[in-house]
Amino acid sequence: MSKGMEIKDTTHKEKIKIILALGIPAMIENLLQTVVGFVDTLFVSKLGLTEVTAVGVTNAILAVYLAIFLAMGVGTSSLIAKSVGAGDLEKAKAIARQSTLISALLGLVFGVITLFFAKPLLELMGAEPAVLESGVIYFRIVAVPSIFISLMTIFGSILRSAGDTKTPMKVGLWINLLHIVLDYILIFGAAGIPGMGIAGAAWATVLVRLVGSVMLFMYIRKSKLAFSFKKRAGEYTLPLLQLSVPAAAERLIMRFGQVLYFGLIVRIGTEVYAAHTIAGNIEIFSYMPGYGLAVAATTLVGQYLGAGRREDAYRFGLLTAGIAVLFMSGVGVLLFIFSPVAATWFTSDSSAIEMVTTALRIDAFAQPFLAIGLVLAGALQGAGDTKSPMYSTAIGMWLIRVIGVYVLCIHFNMGIAGVWLSIAFDLFVRAIFLYFRFKSKMHKDAYAQAGQAAKAK
Repeated sequence: MSKGMEIKDTTHKEKIKIILALGIPAMIENLLQTVVGFVDTLFVSKLGLTEVTAVGVTNAILAVYLAIFLAMGVGTSSLIAKSVGAGDLEKAKAIARQSTLISALLGLVFGVITLFFAKPLLELMGAEPAVLESGVIYFRIVAVPSIFISLMTIFGSILRSAGDTKTPMKVGLWINLLHIVLDYILIFGAAGIPGMGIAGAAWATVLVRLVGSVMLFMYIRKSKLAFSFKKRAGEYTLPLLQLSVPAAAERLIMRFGQVLYFGLIVRIGTEVYAAHTIAGNIEIFSYMPGYGLAVAATTLVGQYLGAGRREDAYRFGLLTAGIAVLFMSGVGVLLFIFSPVAATWFTSDSSAIEMVTTALRIDAFAQPFLAIGLVLAGALQGAGDTKSPMYSTAIGMWLIRVIGVYVLCIHFNMGIAGVWLSIAFDLFVRAIFLYFRFKSKMHKDAYAQAGQAAKAK
């Protein structure tokens, strides 16, 4: 049996440095992905509205695929972080191997589903006949090789859970730069290569995912978590699924909840929905600090629990949430001040600009609660609790947001303000719920361990 990981006592300042060393690369990686997604949409928009719609509808379906792959990453991160913290690298390697095999299988399954059901799935999403032709081409090229999406996701999770957030960031930088170059060449044509339009955009995406998967795997082969496919590790399948299924359910609840309350917003009016979409596209950048620090919380809480240092794990979770609040409060100030300017990037309509400004200024005050919710969800997942984030999402999406939009917008006719007040209240309730769940989880488990120790004596 391996001994626990040797973790030295750290001062408050040292803890902050550790958190930022893990969190900042993850923030940069998320920011790169968001920027490249923006550029990708910009290039496709030059082809026409039909192509933009085809990519948009396809990405809505791919978001469901990705939700499953990310959920597998959550279970993997929690188990590997604890094993690394306990100094049991053989167990960590076995979990990495098993999660890779499960992820590859999931990728192949979704690839087969896409191959045979691409057109019905797009029709189910409401794609019009004019969009279907382009949509089916794009969808099949991008999603039949879903194995590369699943492998990139799981390899990144394996490295981050071992405390290496710099490698996924570096790989992300190179493949995102490659993506922009390939996008331009394959969509429009250059250097004797004919432009392929929307198919070119799809092939650019597939190629960078292939490159990214290979690069991340090569880094894993050089790391302390290098694993062999010859060894069996089937005993970790059930623990991985027990953690991953609630995480998958949480993401699916969020996706389907969004569809429901988006439908309510459409009922309020097309102008309100358009303004809401623009505000959401601007607001997505505010998530970057929270997502990055959530990765740090998952890794640190998992590793310190694995090392048997529960109090340190608890302190790291709360301190990471506090740092996220500072970062995202700063973002909130920027949103409040510059929202009228940011709105003009997307529209020149004065009414739309006013609505977008209203939405983002309400959201500015919700940023601290968003920070707490994102980070403590990550901390709970690091502690092996993937059900609490699922409950918070279910309550927030299906009760608070849906009922809030219905009451404030449809009943009281508050328009865009009602939508974003509902979102802000949801974020507030989630932050409170997750804080008490994290506190309860850490202290309840500590009492249980103390009781077991007393009985052993």
